[in-house]
Amino acid sequence: MGDDICWMKFHPDGRLYAINPEAGFFGVAPGTNNRTNPNAMLTLDGGAIFTNTALTDDGDVWWESMTDEPPAHLTSWKGEDWTPGSGTPAAHPNARFTVPAAQDPAIASEWEDPAGVPIDAILFGGRRASVVPLVFQSRDWQHGVFLGSIMASETTAAASGAVGNLRRDPFAMLPFCGYNMADYFSHWLSIGASADPDKLPKIFYVNWFRKDEDGRWLWPGYGDNSRVLEWVFERVNGTGEAIETPIGLIPAPGAIDTEGLDVSAADMEKLLTVDREEWRAEVPSIREHFAKFGDRLPRELQAEVDLLEQQLG
Repeated sequence: MGDDICWMKFHPDGRLYAINPEAGFFGVAPGTNNRTNPNAMLTLDGGAIFTNTALTDDGDVWWESMTDEPPAHLTSWKGEDWTPGSGTPAAHPNARFTVPAAQDPAIASEWEDPAGVPIDAILFGGRRASVVPLVFQSRDWQHGVFLGSIMASETTAAASGAVGNLRRDPFAMLPFCGYNMADYFSHWLSIGASADPDKLPKIFYVNWFRKDEDGRWLWPGYGDNSRVLEWVFERVNGTGEAIETPIGLIPAPGAIDTEGLDVSAADMEKLLTVDREEWRAEVPSIREHFAKFGDRLPRELQAEVDLLEQQLG
């Protein structure tokens, strides 16, 4: 729907519709380039604001991985002379850009339509090197709300705290929710209880960041995430093969198209593995997370933790 926010409401047809209330996009600059995100680079061609990037000698911006070879000389984000031998990043690891959405050459023509667009699927996600598979689908709306409530990522330069620690961020709303998060959970549950279940969006959980034992990324990410979205679309349309697991429905072997990718069958198996031992170890962390909400935690979510623990055996 947009960079990170959408507003949803029910229309008379009983479906959820959403608009993007933002006028632009923002993102982390380091790692963005013509290979990883060509549309972002085209969007940044003018009218953009950059923070904490490096400057080239002719007044342009530069950040790590923007080009195959760094310039011979830059002014770093600290305002200091920088060369490839400096031994420190030229741009801050969390350097940012912001740019009008209208400049995106791939933006949908109806992006400013106040009626919005119907929502068929909601994707939650977290940055995890292990435990969480590449993608899985919730069993139903309540289970999907549970997945949103336990979202977690290993901290990076973009988040406060030590790098690599697990940080729970329910619904990615931690910086934005201005009231008790348990009440927010209850609101989502009430939406599901009052709506036609056949018209509600399907809920999925994604994790593009799983690694193997050597720290190698198992999934290429970026544009190839569309291969995972293809399976999501298929599931929404009533096709797409899936296997039931204690955490939800994962793609069956071969259900995600990997033709042309340097991703082996063994890599795909690791990407979609649901390790019972790892998930058993996850349960106490979820209970500790839920305990922070006290008596306001909806009982339905507590029941979901109990069910997960029971199904893990």
